[in-house]
Amino acid sequence: MKVGIIQSNFLPWRGYFDFIREVDLFIIHDDLQYTKGDWRNRNKIKTARGLEWITVPVNYKNTSQIIEQTTIDYSSRWALKILNRIKEAYRAAPYFETYFAQLTDLLIEPTATISDLNLRLLRWACSRLEINTPIKFSREFHPQGAKTERLVGILKQVDAAVYLSGPAAQSYLVPELLESAGIRLEYKKYNHPEYPQLYPPFESYVSIIDLLFMTGEDARNYLYP
Repeated sequence: MKVGIIQSNFLPWRGYFDFIREVDLFIIHDDLQYTKGDWRNRNKIKTARGLEWITVPVNYKNTSQIIEQTTIDYSSRWALKILNRIKEAYRAAPYFETYFAQLTDLLIEPTATISDLNLRLLRWACSRLEINTPIKFSREFHPQGAKTERLVGILKQVDAAVYLSGPAAQSYLVPELLESAGIRLEYKKYNHPEYPQLYPPFESYVSIIDLLFMTGEDARNYLYP
């Protein structure tokens, strides 16, 4: 059993989905502190003006606030604003019409928290990419401790034999804790091929919708190194 654990992200880049594809169980780590101005509620798209952010406004109160309790701010028509910017940027994309109506329905339907919205969008994109990996929330396992201890607690509950980590976690993971629990540590490597894009030059670190709009049913073929 290979397990991966990453925080909740809004319409993440293709590497996030390649990561999910590679594991037997994917866990969204959303009972952690919410970090303002991070990937939790925003991501980048390609436009004629360059890379731009699309952002879901949230109600942020203090630094003790956790991701799963971070509610979406519906005081503005943010969904229509995001959709209009996506339409402006991608209406010339080959598969824009294929996915835009679906994405519209997903963003327009009210959702209480950013975690719940991200899960809805994640399941949709996974289905388009033919990724069937089971997805759970870390809150289901009531993890204790900090950083590596929390991860080990979750991994032991799901009988993980291998933990797949993102490369950035090398700065804080304690491999010895995983080893003592009988869990092998692997780091994900990203080396994805380029695909046709609007507005050269090529940019890999953009929302998954860029890949879907540009390549359609072939999108899955661009997840592999």
